[in-house]
Parts: sequence; C-alpha cells; structure tokens
Amino acid sequence: MPTEGLIAAEDVLLFANAAITATSQREFHSDAHEQRLSLDFLHAYMLGNYRDLYAAALALDINDHNAALIIRHLLATSREATGQQRRTEGLLIARRFALLPPQRGYALVAELRKAKVNNRRTRAIVRDWLAARPDPAFDAVKYRTGVKTAMRHAHLPAPDAELGDFLFRPRAWAHFTAPLLETWRRAHYEQSAVYELPFTVAEGFAARHGIARTAFLDRIAPRMTRGERLRLQESARERGATAVLADLTTMPLTRLATYVLGLPPDTRVARRAELTGALRTAARRAAGPEAGTWGRVTAVLDDSYSTHASAHKRRRPLAVALAAHFLLDALAGTYTALWTSGRRDALLAHPYGATPLGERLVDALETRPDRLVVVSDGWDNAPPGMAAEVLRVWRERLDPDGRVAVVHLNPVYDADSFDVRRLSPAVPTAGIRDAEDLPSLVGLARFATGRSGLPELRAHLDTRIAAFLAPAGAAR
Repeated sequence: MPTEGLIAAEDVLLFANAAITATSQREFHSDAHEQRLSLDFLHAYMLGNYRDLYAAALALDINDHNAALIIRHLLATSREATGQQRRTEGLLIARRFALLPPQRGYALVAELRKAKVNNRRTRAIVRDWLAARPDPAFDAVKYRTGVKTAMRHAHLPAPDAELGDFLFRPRAWAHFTAPLLETWRRAHYEQSAVYELPFTVAEGFAARHGIARTAFLDRIAPRMTRGERLRLQESARERGATAVLADLTTMPLTRLATYVLGLPPDTRVARRAELTGALRTAARRAAGPEAGTWGRVTAVLDDSYSTHASAHKRRRPLAVALAAHFLLDALAGTYTALWTSGRRDALLAHPYGATPLGERLVDALETRPDRLVVVSDGWDNAPPGMAAEVLRVWRERLDPDGRVAVVHLNPVYDADSFDVRRLSPAVPTAGIRDAEDLPSLVGLARFATGRSGLPELRAHLDTRIAAFLAPAGAAR
C-alpha cells in the first residue's frame, strides 16, 4: 500500500477523532487556549491538504462546534472548490447547517458576517436555511438579533411587512396580527402574556415585571424545552434550589446519563428503579435493530478522577462511560462491565482514584469476550504503560488471529498530540462524543489499525455521505 495513502488515511482519522471530541474548551489535562490552538491547526491542515475529505467529515458523527467551523471555512474558501467537489460541498453544508441547533446556526451567520464572508454561495445557504425554518415568528422573538443579522448578511427582505417591522421597527405597529408577535408586545405591560412566550424571552420580561422566580418557573414550565429543563435542573442543584423536573422518557441516552450523574447519591438510590429503567429504555432505543446481536461483550469503563473533566464539560467523560455501559448491555448477548475503580454499582458512579487500565484489561480478557470495548481518556497511570503492554502481549502472543475484537473509545481530545490519547498501536482508537454513536464509531475505528488505506476509507465516507444526504430531498 502506498505510504501517501496510509498517511492520508491516518490524517483523516486523526481529524475525525478531534472533530468528534474537541470543543475548544478546557479539559482535565489542558486549558482552553491549548485546545483552541490545536484544533485550529487541524482544521487549517485538513482544509489545505484534503479539502474533499474535510468536507466529508460533515457526514460523520462530529460535534456541532466542529461542524460550524468546517462550514465557515468551506464557505470562506468557496473559490477553491470546483466541479463535482463544489456540488457535493454545497449539499453537505446545506444539510449540516439544517441540523445545527438554531442558536448555533444564527451564531455561525454572525461569525461569517464578522469575517466578511459574503459570497454568493454563503448568501444562498443562509437564504435557504432561513426559508426552511419552521416558524419565522418564533425565531424572530427568540433569536431576534440573530435573525436580523442573517437577513442583513444575506441581503434578504422580510417574509412580510409585519415581521420586517417587528425586527427593525417594533414600535411602528400598535397591534400585530401574528399571535406570538402580539404576545411579545403585550408582555411589555401584561404579566399574563409573559407565560405565553419562549422561556428565554419570558425570563427577561419576568425580571422586568419583578415576578418571583419560583412563581415564574412554576407557570412557565409547560413552555420549556427539554434542554432548558436540564440546564435549569443543573443550575438549581448548584444553588440548592428546587428545579423543574425533567422528562426522562424522551431524553437521549448520554444526556440522561449526564442528568443522573448530577443527582446526589442518596437521590439516585431513592430513585433507582426510575433512573435505571429510563437508562435501559434509552439504551434499547439507541441500540435499535442491533440489540442483542453483539455476542459476548466485556467493557472496561473509566471512572477515575480525571473523568470529572472541567467546569465546561463537567463529568462528561464519565457520562459517556455510564451511557456506554447501558448501551453495550443492550447490544450484547452476554455483558460484563469492569469499572476502573472496581465498583459494581454503575448508578452510583463518580470520579474517583487513579486509572488502572492494565489491571482491568487483564480481568476483561479473562472473561473471553467476542468484543472488548474500552471507554477511557487513555491516561493509564496505575502503573503507567501497563495497558499498552497487556494489549501488545495479548495481540502478539495470545490472540494473533484477532479472535477478540478490541476497540478503545476516547471521549477526550488531547491537545498535545492533536488526537485522542491511544492505549496501544495494536488497538484501534476512535473519539466519541455521545454514546449513541458507539456502533458507528466501532466501524470507523477499524481503519485506525493501519490495515486499511485511503481507498477503503474513501468508500466508507462515500457510504456515510450518501446516507447523510438521503433525507435532504432535492439536490442543490
């Protein structure tokens, strides 16, 4: 296999791992500045050397932060794309833009405006994105500054005169015909109208009217989104206040695990049946048709002190491990979980102690699994390097035919190495952001062993792109 192909494949996998895990925020072992510099370098490197593969990353399970960065960089350098590459880029950008949360979409347009990126392709992307928004009046009320910026940047007229005046001349109308716009107007002097607005907008009016926080939260609860409920729950715990209860039945698996880990241990014990049932239900939903098809699975799950992460990503690595625990249980026919701390009660997981990955790997391999999945930040330190040696001996002497499929999933980006930290060259490693992506990431990780080159990776990416674009409808 040509050396250039192997290098290119390694570069793409390295970037994919970074784009899945890195958010330019502080991690346990590196600060935000280091994270940002490292990630910016990777984006510039990929854009300059593998533009088509850089764009293809939009079809992978990357996080929203990196998706927005890729879109911004591709739009800023539109002239460098030609022919079919340009067409595919346009489809990928439009599809991924549509999947961004609205607040991120509007923030991205603001960044494009600040960077003076306003070519024809950018205006078309923003125009189509705004046109596809399901409720222009809702966006105008909740994201007013963002909508104004987007319309100005793309040189767009308002959909109608009323909405245009609401955005740019709100006092020109004594009465709006659109119900939500009229509610916003009435909320300036009617307290009852406050509770008909989106939560984040209503908060400002509640403060203006001097409404007590407890009374406000009690009445506004039906208007709150799932994410708003979770954020409020977390902030209330920090202040020792009572929070609005979150709906566990619809919560995604990793988000649910984050919620559970934020509860005090005695609360988790008291609500054990409810929380465990919700986690198992979410895991079965995430497993889908693959439930029960993975045979004998053993997991080594990191709950060491470093899984506390940072103030920006509090307990995120541990939440991924907890969510992966329940998902692997759903995917497996027979399942064994080994936590680095030695604990057996997953519901009471908390960051504690060193990271004896080597010892746990020995225990895991003794169970003779079909698959061994390691979920860890890779900082093997008790003793240092034992995990790599265990995996080397296992692969070279005890299992040279690869009967046991071993994969390492790492939820933490390592700024110094421009990648997620690896346990061993003999074992594929992939970054992971949400446990729900675990099955697809296991498939991606196989390219990290060096046995597959760029043609195989390109074929895999082409398949992912086709699946990603399938629901997008008409081609751009």
